Amino acid sequence: MDEECAFCAIVAGRLVSSPVYEDDLVVAFMDLYPVTPGHVLVVPRAHVAGLGDLDDALGARLWSAARRIGTALRGGAVRCEGVNLFLADGEAAGQEVFHVHLHVFPRFAGDPFSLHALWEEADRAVLHGQAARLRALLPGS
Repeated sequence: MDEECAFCAIVAGRLVSSPVYEDDLVVAFMDLYPVTPGHVLVVPRAHVAGLGDLDDALGARLWSAARRIGTALRGGAVRCEGVNLFLADGEAAGQEVFHVHLHVFPRFAGDPFSLHALWEEADRAVLHGQAARLRALLPGS
């Protein structure tokens, strides 16, 4: 636990939350600043600052809980025509609380969420070069 971390304080029961799910490794609760109504955060019980610090078993559990919550959201708990899963890793990616957390938020036509990008086709040679560099850095390569 990190005494300065808001999510650690929620996990420990020192801060109020609206719980949705919990097991031995993860806790899920309603986001205090929802993107859309029904927005849930799934966090590890243990303080894990970034994606690179997350082991495979814990990552799988985060994903599994998020998938189950997404299914429940689509079941009619709130207005939901689709679901986004979002994880920001690092300040440049928009991470504000440095305790890994997976956002699960319901989507519907006309909701306020948007993601803007320049979606242009990349040069295949550039993609091959990037893929080769990534493969070389993957564990077990």
